Amino acid sequence: MYGVVEIAGHQYKVQAGDVLDVEKLANEAGSTVEFSSVLFIGGEKPVVGLPTVNGAKVVAKVIKHDRSRKVIVFKRKPGAYRRKNGHRQHYTALLITEVNDGNGNAVKIDAASKEAKKFLK
Repeated sequence: MYGVVEIAGHQYKVQAGDVLDVEKLANEAGSTVEFSSVLFIGGEKPVVGLPTVNGAKVVAKVIKHDRSRKVIVFKRKPGAYRRKNGHRQHYTALLITEVNDGNGNAVKIDAASKEAKKFLK
């Protein structure tokens, strides 16, 4: 089972065990976050939300806060105008631990998976 969830204004397709980079959240590293704005649940019985699926939720663990790779922006016009700027976006890494469809069905991360052994202790 997978779900499409809205996090900080962006939509992401998530499954239990996925590691996801989203825009920076205010939660502390190591804490759990629950997202209730689930737009779609896919699997054997798909459920489409109007606009969200009632009772559905996605639970994630905050792994870390970091900055992405630097993007270089170079502006140039004929003559002597040249500007070089760089930008590094702040992000939060999330480990999806559970996807719940709101009807009592839930898929949790497998404890033997590589991500679970690395990030869940």
